[in-house]
Amino acid sequence: MFSPSRDQARQFLFDTWQKYRSGTALSEMERIALDVMSQHPEYHALLDDPARNLDRDFTPEDGAINPFLHLSLHLAIEEQLSIDQPRGIRTQFARIALASGSEHEAKHALLDCLAETLWLAQRAGSAPDQALYLACLARKSAK
Repeated sequence: MFSPSRDQARQFLFDTWQKYRSGTALSEMERIALDVMSQHPEYHALLDDPARNLDRDFTPEDGAINPFLHLSLHLAIEEQLSIDQPRGIRTQFARIALASGSEHEAKHALLDCLAETLWLAQRAGSAPDQALYLACLARKSAK
């Protein structure tokens, strides 16, 4: 399992953005990351300035969402959907997308559930609870 450090994960995003801006060929994973970044123009200026933002902290007290966490969670969602893991996530995603009328909005709903599940696992010092994650998705798809 690949477990990059915070700086490695951020550097991947910066490098992908720079390769895109310079017209350099991208790997498959970079193309997926670029698609996610392209859907978030509010982060483009941040991605254009790695020297200022690589080590920058984004705390809840600042009142801003951590853009690197947000993009990384999007990448996790893309992987989960591509392999339907946890099993049934594609079905839940399709229901949420149909109800919201937007795949991007639906991915944000999945992202909210994933973030909550990871936060609870971190607080408990345990592995993420797949049943809890799927229950959150079911609640989102029922709306």
